[in-house]
Amino acid sequence: MTTARVVLVTLLLATAVVLQTVVLSRIPLPGATPDLVLLVVVSLALVEGSTAGCVIGFAAGLLLDVVPPDDGQVGRWAFVLSLVGWFAGKAVDAAESSALVPVLVVGLAAAGSVLGYAAIGFALGDPRVDGASVLRALPSAVLYDVLLAPFLVPLLMRLTRRVEPTATYARTFR
Repeated sequence: MTTARVVLVTLLLATAVVLQTVVLSRIPLPGATPDLVLLVVVSLALVEGSTAGCVIGFAAGLLLDVVPPDDGQVGRWAFVLSLVGWFAGKAVDAAESSALVPVLVVGLAAAGSVLGYAAIGFALGDPRVDGASVLRALPSAVLYDVLLAPFLVPLLMRLTRRVEPTATYARTFR
């Protein structure tokens, strides 16, 4: 990843974390809130691949873990989003040829992140984690992210590619 892309990734992650923690968490939506950080991680992983997606997911999760209101153990979101980034990065080739694949990846990533975060919380004895709260949050979390995906994911992918196009992307779209 080039310096320009590292700067872009940093700006996108910081913006998503701030918007998610300051703005979206305060909107009284039923169930859960949209996960902008997850959408950014998936978008970047679909451009950069699984290894970079894993690193980007870890950085994003670590930001979520330490930014107030810090209400969980440090490392939970970092672990979950690193897995999300890695798995999303495996769909790079399929995402380039289909408009539906990124939305499907976002849906699976949203479900996986909610279930993964809850599973780690359950294993660590977090008293806020119970089956009812997970089942209540899961459908709305997936729905919000899937509804935002067609708007944000292609935009973020295009923005990332425009910063410094890869050789394959440059040959295809010139």
